[in-house]
Amino acid sequence: MEQVIIIGAGPCGLSAAVELKKLGIDPLLIDKGPIVNSIYRYPTYMIFHSTPELLEIGDIPFTTANEKPTRIEALQYYRLVATRHDLRINSYQTVKGVERGDGFYQVAAEGRFGETHHYQCQHLIVATGYFDHPNRLGVPGEDLSKVMSFYKEAHPYTGLKVAIVGGNNSAVDAALDLERAGAEVTVIYRSAELSPKVKAWTRPVFESMVEKGRIRMLYSSQVTKIAERMIEIETPNGPLTLENDYVFTLIGYRPDRTLLAAIGVHTDPQTGAPQFDPDTMETNVPQVYIAGVIAAGNEANAIFIENGRHHGRLIAQAIVSQTI
Repeated sequence: MEQVIIIGAGPCGLSAAVELKKLGIDPLLIDKGPIVNSIYRYPTYMIFHSTPELLEIGDIPFTTANEKPTRIEALQYYRLVATRHDLRINSYQTVKGVERGDGFYQVAAEGRFGETHHYQCQHLIVATGYFDHPNRLGVPGEDLSKVMSFYKEAHPYTGLKVAIVGGNNSAVDAALDLERAGAEVTVIYRSAELSPKVKAWTRPVFESMVEKGRIRMLYSSQVTKIAERMIEIETPNGPLTLENDYVFTLIGYRPDRTLLAAIGVHTDPQTGAPQFDPDTMETNVPQVYIAGVIAAGNEANAIFIENGRHHGRLIAQAIVSQTI
């Protein structure tokens, strides 16, 4: 039986594992993808908003030649952390269910080839993040293959008509990248102006591209229908139909709390936040803890690497105190 199992090998899950190892506990991490899968799925050439020291875990310095680290540097850094601390990680195993026993938890996971793996543990940490669960528009045609919720890079879309739904950093960065690659870009945003969270050094560049007519910006507008060769949009001036090849719905993501609910973790119906003790991160279910963005409510952006990485220390201290 494992003393601790961590579901999710993102930065917050890795941080929890490192903190446990410091206190003499060697946890097992299980992830349905590679380590830091969410960062792997970021745009290829993405630059973090955070400075490197705010992304550090495990007392290992994050060095970069630039003021802000890139996605590629982050992948290298978190691989280094996992290797230096000799973390046990079972990648490409999807947890399908957790059952509560008498003082332990039974975890069932499915491997890449459909095989089932069974584990038992005394303490369970859920650090599953939210990047695999994008928000949806809820409009006809949203499930067409031309519609994507993840943006990687611009090259495949050169010379094509691309619509981006959203007005935050991911949408603005993708629009600029696509425009540089020669795509015909239209950005559709339901608010009257860009999100205040858009990076200060990016906003003027984007606004300049809009003013010059190199990016079409539709504020206070919403996509109402997506078809193979067109999209329909409701604008302040009435309905608008545009020719279209691809759509990126970059409107955020949400944590999937299905597993927590199945275990018996309570969720606040108004805020959407799981019930937990902020001093220990333990939920209302004994010996079940949460780390990272899964602890956030409906406003998922309230928790990210910078503050979620500290959850591991609280959890490790709580678990060790129970074993003394």
